[in-house]
Amino acid sequence: MKATLTVNKNYTVGAIDPRIYGSFIEHLGRAVYGGIYEPSHESADRDGFRQDVLSLVKRMNVPVVRYPGGNFVSGYRWEDGIGPKEQRPKRMELAWEAIETNEVGIDEFQAWAKKAGAEVMMAVNLGTRGAEDAKNLVEYCNLDTDTHYSRMRKENGFEKPFGIKVWCLGNEMDGNWQIGSKTAEEYGKLARETAKMMKLADPSIELVACGSSNYGMRTFGSWELAVLDEVYDHVDYVSMHQYYGNQKNNYYDFLSRSVHMSEFIRSVAAICDAVKAKKHSRKSLNISFDEWNVWFHSNGETYEKWQTGVSRLEDIYTFEDALLVGCMLMTLQNHADRVKMACLAQLVNVIAPIMTQTGGGAWVQTIFYPFAYASQNGRGVAMQTVCNCESYLSSDKFRTPYLEHAVIHNEERREITVFAVNRSLEEDMALDIAFENFERLQAAEHIELYADDLKAVNTAEQETVAPAAREIAPDQKTVILKKHSWNMIRYTYESKNRT
Repeated sequence: MKATLTVNKNYTVGAIDPRIYGSFIEHLGRAVYGGIYEPSHESADRDGFRQDVLSLVKRMNVPVVRYPGGNFVSGYRWEDGIGPKEQRPKRMELAWEAIETNEVGIDEFQAWAKKAGAEVMMAVNLGTRGAEDAKNLVEYCNLDTDTHYSRMRKENGFEKPFGIKVWCLGNEMDGNWQIGSKTAEEYGKLARETAKMMKLADPSIELVACGSSNYGMRTFGSWELAVLDEVYDHVDYVSMHQYYGNQKNNYYDFLSRSVHMSEFIRSVAAICDAVKAKKHSRKSLNISFDEWNVWFHSNGETYEKWQTGVSRLEDIYTFEDALLVGCMLMTLQNHADRVKMACLAQLVNVIAPIMTQTGGGAWVQTIFYPFAYASQNGRGVAMQTVCNCESYLSSDKFRTPYLEHAVIHNEERREITVFAVNRSLEEDMALDIAFENFERLQAAEHIELYADDLKAVNTAEQETVAPAAREIAPDQKTVILKKHSWNMIRYTYESKNRT
């Protein structure tokens, strides 16, 4: 199979906001307790955080982490997670039928995020609470005033504000599974008033309004139109959530889901622009794709209720899952003009690239590698390309090219990185790449993720799926992409103005 790819320096999609490589930690299962936080673990620091987990998070180069939910946030009292731990109440956590000890709250999590080199994307409870509590949390986290909640933070040992920039106005408020779910009109009005109060407290923050919980929601589209009609002037982003599964074990349909994801993004962007036109606004609303991943392996699981740190949603990811995650990352990169933030859901243990054994080691799943390489090497400007390759039609009529790709130009590093997946199960692909208006380009590196067995997984004992370096000559124009493989090809050049 042959394919061609043309990249011209003058044609771009847009600058990539590094926050598209964000992730998510919710108070769910072993994400917090037994995941990032395990005071009795041999690697735990004085704050109880596992250093082996932190090391892996740093390898992923995650710039922002959404917290504390998720469904959890819609019943959460943030005041429970601050101050002396011995005074914090244990609560029934209704969203996931667990006991929340509140050993970890915003006091601890913002400290963990700093250690991880990440910012916090904070979600507020618009299920059982409202605008006043959200404003109070902004004051607690961000203000250096002689007022009640700012003083409370200082009394709890944090003289300087946390400086949290991004705030989510609730979570999946259109879903009947959500505590305090609302109609679009109810949510729109509440989100508008909450946004006003939060920005009066701290005008520098950025706000994310809830979009539909997924593309399949009966109210998708009408929800966005009604909500944005209320909040458009007060928020900066609208959220998108989407998970994909392979329940029917159909490889080609599964690998076409990134094409569906691209259509979903275009649809939401079009709705935002329709509201912009209706309001005669000069502001373009961008997208925070703050929940995305493969999620289906744990469907139908049973678990022990009303416990703390019980294993939940611990999907074990296959090699073909890593291929789709790689394709989804390329989709986010290729929509860099509108998608400015995104969160792989989640980060540790719960549908996650990083897994831990309580009291034992930490290890990485197959999906860890496409994410880590994208985050480390996908900073810069997403390029508009011309691609010619064969394609197939999925069972739900999505025309899907055998080559999924994204090309990122980092002028500061003088690098071009090509991410590519060959979807074909049968044929290797000879990819000819033509670069136009770049100086003295040389191939520097070819990293490949491949497994003969599509269902291969990594475990704590054995890493079956891991990246490998392939030989590539500096002047090589044609790159061979192995059948069903993920690839990163990195090029370097010298600026013509360089002396």
